[in-house]
Amino acid sequence: MSGRRGPTKGGGSKVAKKGAAPVKRGGDRAPASAALPAGNSGDAPSGRAARSAGRREAIIAAALDEFAERGFEAARLDDVAKRAGIAKGTIYLYFRDKETLFQELLRAMLVPIIGGFETLGQSDIPTRQLAEHLRDVFVHEVFETRRKDVIRLMIAEGRRFPKLAEFYYREVLSCIFEALRAILKRGVARGEVPADLVEFPQLLAAPGLVAIVWTGLFGDIAPLDVRRMMQAHIDILFAPRSKP
Repeated sequence: MSGRRGPTKGGGSKVAKKGAAPVKRGGDRAPASAALPAGNSGDAPSGRAARSAGRREAIIAAALDEFAERGFEAARLDDVAKRAGIAKGTIYLYFRDKETLFQELLRAMLVPIIGGFETLGQSDIPTRQLAEHLRDVFVHEVFETRRKDVIRLMIAEGRRFPKLAEFYYREVLSCIFEALRAILKRGVARGEVPADLVEFPQLLAAPGLVAIVWTGLFGDIAPLDVRRMMQAHIDILFAPRSKP
């Protein structure tokens, strides 16, 4: 996983300009002639390449708006194209189908922050300090950006579309949990955290999920101070424990 990129500042509707190759899936396909053109890494950046990258970014940004508003099933590539200001056929120059576009949206929005988790997983500093840094990363790079909309979308759609849920787990969650386990194992060895956290790193990440779900449902009724809630969770996890 050394090839992953570190966290980006902000998030908003900005997306990576170039993602990994689309994963092959079933369903409707674009004609073979509409396959994504192969790039030449040895070529210097050109105006044409910049325009192509910008168009790809616009498609992903439009897809985020469309999926967030309508959900995966109801979203239509025609409407994504309208939002992006392009012809529908242009989408097939970059993405084979709606599922591939959704996968690339996940990659573009969420994969860039994984490198930060992996770097922290290799840091030999007190576990509480790492947890507080992860809190700040979540607040600034996820909750305060449109990345939270992607996660909320996965929560809503994952059960109905298990292939998308599996892709999200493989590409995002499994990598984050691997990094968390590395952090927690060192914390257990130093007597800083309970051993059960290594088996269930979801407990460390749970407040972030609660924050996204709560804000989506009740944010206008009972706003949540996400940073304070996550800090309270850290205080509970790292409270002094009496020895048996």
